[in-house]
Amino acid sequence: MKLRGTLGGLNLLIEPGDTGGSVQDALSVRTELLASAVTIELQGDADPEAVEAALRAIRAAGGTPGRVRAPRVSVPTPAPADSAPRPAPLPARTEILTQTLRAGYHREFPGSVIVLGDVNPGAEILAGGDVIVVGALRGVAHAGLGGHADAIVWARPIASTQIRIGDAVARAPEGSSLSNMRHREDQPLAEIARLQDGVIHIDVQK
Repeated sequence: MKLRGTLGGLNLLIEPGDTGGSVQDALSVRTELLASAVTIELQGDADPEAVEAALRAIRAAGGTPGRVRAPRVSVPTPAPADSAPRPAPLPARTEILTQTLRAGYHREFPGSVIVLGDVNPGAEILAGGDVIVVGALRGVAHAGLGGHADAIVWARPIASTQIRIGDAVARAPEGSSLSNMRHREDQPLAEIARLQDGVIHIDVQK
C-alpha cells in the first residue's frame, strides 16, 4: 500500500499483497492525511477486504472517498468514419457496490461500476463504462453500453456464460474458460476482457 499527495487530495494505491488487516494498521497512524478527498487505485489482483478497509478508514477520518481506479488496458480502435454516430461521453462518476450481487439483480449504470464481491449466476449488470468485479463474475455483464468500445470487463475470474462489450457479445461454448470456474479458493485468477477488431478477447492477468 502506498500513499501520495496530489493537487486534488490524496492517492491511495492498494497492491496485490495488501490485506484488510495490513491496510487498516497502516492507515490507523495516518488518519490526519485521510481527512481529504482520497482516490483509491487498485494494482493487479487487489483483495476486496483491503478496499473495504480503506473506505472505512477514509470515512472514519472525515475524508471523502473519490474515484476508484481499477486495472485497465487501453486498446487502440479504428477511428470512426465521419458519418458514423459517436457515443456520448461517459459520466466521470464511478459507482461502487459493496455487496455480492445475487440472482435476480438487474441494474444499469451510466458510467463505470466496481463490485466489491461476486456477481452470481442470474444477476445482470450493465454499465456505460467498465465493469470491475473484485470477486468472481458468474452472471451477465455488459460494459460499454451505448457503443463505448474501449470499455473492459475485469474480474477474478470471468466465469460468466455471457459478457458484452459495446455491441459485441461473447457466449461461452461448453468447456470454455467462461463456462468453467477457474477459481481456486487460495488464489483466484484475475482476467480482463476487451474488444479488439470487433471480437472480445479474455486474457489472464499475471
